[in-house]
Amino acid sequence: MEKKTRAHIFVSGRVQGVYFRENTRKKAEQLDVSGWIKNLSDGRVEAVFEGEEDKIEKIVAWIKKGPIFAKVIDLKIEWQEYKGEFKNFETRY
Repeated sequence: MEKKTRAHIFVSGRVQGVYFRENTRKKAEQLDVSGWIKNLSDGRVEAVFEGEEDKIEKIVAWIKKGPIFAKVIDLKIEWQEYKGEFKNFETRY
């Protein structure tokens, strides 16, 4: 059985107003990753991803670049123990 993990991330740069959350949600669904993503009032984006370790590594690698109009300047990742907390991936407001 594949090892599961959880990543709590904060992304800064040009990450709001560029469909960052929507594109991340689509990518998470393609990879069968659960969790959530939301914009923060300070201009960053916060997200939690849960799933198989290789899939979490893929979405973290993707988010380092982001969608076409995004410009990721900094990415903080806190690796955490898998909790199985989510059934799907959602955009939070």
